[in-house]
Amino acid sequence: MQNRITEQPSNYRDLETRSIEELTGFINSEDKSVAPAIEKELPRINALIEVIVEKIKNGGRLFYVGAGSSGRLSVLDVIELPTTYGVSPDLFQVILAGGVDRLVEAREEMEDDKNEAWEKLREKGISKKDIVIGISASGTTPFVLAALTTCRKEHIETGCIVSNPGSPIAAQALYPIEVITGPEFITGSTRMKCATAHKMIFDMISTTTMVRLGRIIDNQMVNVKLINHKITDRATKMLMRLGDISDYDMAKEMLFRNGSVQNALKSLNSKNHRA
Repeated sequence: MQNRITEQPSNYRDLETRSIEELTGFINSEDKSVAPAIEKELPRINALIEVIVEKIKNGGRLFYVGAGSSGRLSVLDVIELPTTYGVSPDLFQVILAGGVDRLVEAREEMEDDKNEAWEKLREKGISKKDIVIGISASGTTPFVLAALTTCRKEHIETGCIVSNPGSPIAAQALYPIEVITGPEFITGSTRMKCATAHKMIFDMISTTTMVRLGRIIDNQMVNVKLINHKITDRATKMLMRLGDISDYDMAKEMLFRNGSVQNALKSLNSKNHRA
């Protein structure tokens, strides 16, 4: 791991002499390489998602163990799932170096802690029913590596998302994803392409899992939480379309009574069946 791709020199030189137009053009060009890099890993991503879905169906949970920019991005993905899909916040969780509650502090020094992640997992009651996914651009972060190593010893299934090939973390993952995006625009700044790739994979994992768990009908968020006027209005109109209801107020009342569009549709279908 001495020659990490993520640490190799940028393909661009003398950036301080470049115009704004040149800089943004270069960055945009580099960003175009992210999706093709992910495409190469789709078979591994698919295999990991299949395991996640089965784990959750059988009462398990997903834990991301991460650090740095990618670890923080996993938090942003996870915190939106209860609102978007109406699932328990326990279903997808993040063990972040330095703590999720101190997210904005970017406590990078905690990446070297080899004990905290496993201790946090134990506090969460980690078991063989769950799956743990390590997040690390370098593939070497001690915080993540130690957690996955212990999980393997405890026969807990593991996955990972890394951005260097042949990393120690990938070696500890039963379902490794190695998305290789090449040198960064700013040498070693993995908050750029690496983190972008990881965020796109988080989206794939969470969205596909929720669809497979039946939290979506057609392409609609039928389990969205009714947390404000905008979302309530959207959900009411969604129920009107899917339930063939013409009266807005009646649909809204039915929505609140049942708690979600999906539950309201089940109630409506049950009444129609009895009739």
